[in-house]
Amino acid sequence: MELFYDFHTHSCLSPCGDNDMTPYNLVNMSKLLGLDIIALTDHNSCKNCGAAVKVGEEIGLTVIPGMELCTSEEVHIVCLFPDVGSAMRFSDYILSTMPPVKNRPDIFGEQLVMDERDNVVGKEEILLTLASSVSISNVCELVAGYGGVCYPAHIDRSSYSVLSNLGMITEDMGFCAVEMTADADRDALKKNHPILDGAKIFVDSDAHYLENLKDAENKIDLPENSARAVIDYIKNLPKLK
Repeated sequence: MELFYDFHTHSCLSPCGDNDMTPYNLVNMSKLLGLDIIALTDHNSCKNCGAAVKVGEEIGLTVIPGMELCTSEEVHIVCLFPDVGSAMRFSDYILSTMPPVKNRPDIFGEQLVMDERDNVVGKEEILLTLASSVSISNVCELVAGYGGVCYPAHIDRSSYSVLSNLGMITEDMGFCAVEMTADADRDALKKNHPILDGAKIFVDSDAHYLENLKDAENKIDLPENSARAVIDYIKNLPKLK
């Protein structure tokens, strides 16, 4: 079945995410826009994924628990997991690799943890936008150990991308796909980085505000509408080489 997707979105847990980007609002707006399956990928944390998954179950939209991990090289990686339990175990591990720098809400924004009814149930004290100690060289193996898959985020951007920070994607990184923005010059990227020729390219919104969410446009063909189907699809893609 062909499904409209968006595998890179943020909630009010991300300090750069708007406080109106609650799990309830995010999932319901995605449904209104015609999406069939989305992932919640806050910076270095999965603490709002449980709430988003519950909202999705109530309204009939599949939500994949995920994270936008910042590696030690300050490269952003989209990580997707088959269930909330796996995502939360990964989230706890990543928090242990973060520098113990407290968030300054007056500077960086609040980091709100919510339930499925958008009640604030906590606040993350550690600043989530900093780099973890996880290297890009072992991120695929690490994520796989929690049952998930991952791919480099917004590789065409001038910051926090594998190309802007490292200048290249190599075979030994182990990725099977990449994310580009809707405005990416794919031909130029493939010419300068032949490893991208034939690569699976995901186009996601990276929405931090409700108005950043996009109308249903990008599709993925899956045997069923589930997080597991997405994980299996990406796992079965050929590795970039």
